[in-house]
Amino acid sequence: MQIETPSLGRRREAEAQLVRRFQSILYVTRGTTDDSDALTQALCLARSNAASLHSVVVCPSLRKGLGNYEADFETSLAERVRASIRNARAALRTGPDEVHATVEVECGKTPAVRIVRRILRNAHDLLVKQAEHTDRRAGFRALDMQLLRLCPCPVWLCRPMGRSRMDIRVAVAVNPQSVEPVGRDLALQLLRLARSFADMYSGELNIISCWEFEFEDDLRHSPWAKVAEASISRSLITAERDHRAALEKLTRESGIAGPVCVHHTRGRPEQAIPRLADSLEVDILVMGTVARTGIPGFVMGNTAENVLREIQCSLLALKPNGFVSPVRAYG
Repeated sequence: MQIETPSLGRRREAEAQLVRRFQSILYVTRGTTDDSDALTQALCLARSNAASLHSVVVCPSLRKGLGNYEADFETSLAERVRASIRNARAALRTGPDEVHATVEVECGKTPAVRIVRRILRNAHDLLVKQAEHTDRRAGFRALDMQLLRLCPCPVWLCRPMGRSRMDIRVAVAVNPQSVEPVGRDLALQLLRLARSFADMYSGELNIISCWEFEFEDDLRHSPWAKVAEASISRSLITAERDHRAALEKLTRESGIAGPVCVHHTRGRPEQAIPRLADSLEVDILVMGTVARTGIPGFVMGNTAENVLREIQCSLLALKPNGFVSPVRAYG
C-alpha cells in the first residue's frame, strides 16, 4: 500500500485533534544527562497542542552533612534545565509566548512514586522522558519500567532519532481480537493516536498485528490423537482469516484516514513486534500495556513486558480506560 507525505492541511488537522488530548505535558529529566531529544519532542508537542509544558528534575537527596549545599544544588539543576529549554526554543524558533514552561526540582527516594504523585495532583495528561541508557540496545531500565506500570497517563519514552522530523516513522501494535471491551477500546485509542502522530511527522503509519493458532503445537504433537495435516492447515487458514477480518473491522471502526501499511504477521507478539519494528526502522512504537483490569493498579501483561525488553525505538504507551494507579496523590 503506497504511503504519501501528508499535506499541510492534514498535518494541521492532526495537530488540532491532539489538542483535545494533551493540554498539560510533564517532561521528566535527571538534569545531569543530555535529554535534548525528549525535551525537543515535548516542546514540539506542547507547541502543536497549545499545551503547557511542566519540567521536573528528579534527583536523590544529598547525603547527611551536605544539607547546606542542597539549595544551591537544586538551583543549579533547575538552571541547567532552563538553559536546555532556551536552547531547544532557539533551535525550534519557538518563543516563550508560544509555550508556557515551568521548571521544578523533586529530590528524594522513590522517584517513580514522586513523579506519579505529581501527575495525579496536577492532572498532567502526558509524561515525556528520555529513556534511561541500558547496557543493551533494547529494553528499558528500572525507573522507566516503574513509570510504565504506575503512571495513569500515556508515557512517551524517547530515544535519539537520527531522521528529520518529516521522516520519522510511526508504528502501532494492536490486538483486534481482545475478548474484553476494555481491550477493544484501548486498541481503537491506539490506532487514533498513532494516526495523529504519524500525520504530524512523515505520514507513514505502520499497523502491526500478530496472529497464531494457539493449538497448533498441541495438535501436531499430541500423544493421544493423530490429527491430519490437512485439518491443521485448514485451522491455520481459518485463524489467519478471522484475525485479518477482525483487524480490518477494527481499523474501519477507528475512523482513521490516510494511507497505512498493514503488517499482518504470524507469530508471538513478543518476538514479531520487536523484529518488525527493527526491520521497518520504526522511530516511535505506540502500544498498550494490558493485563488484569477492573482492579486498582492492574499488572502489566507478560506479553507487554516481553515486548518492552526487546524494542530499540522510542515508545508511546497507553493504559486502558479505567486504570487506577496504586500510587495515591497524597501519600
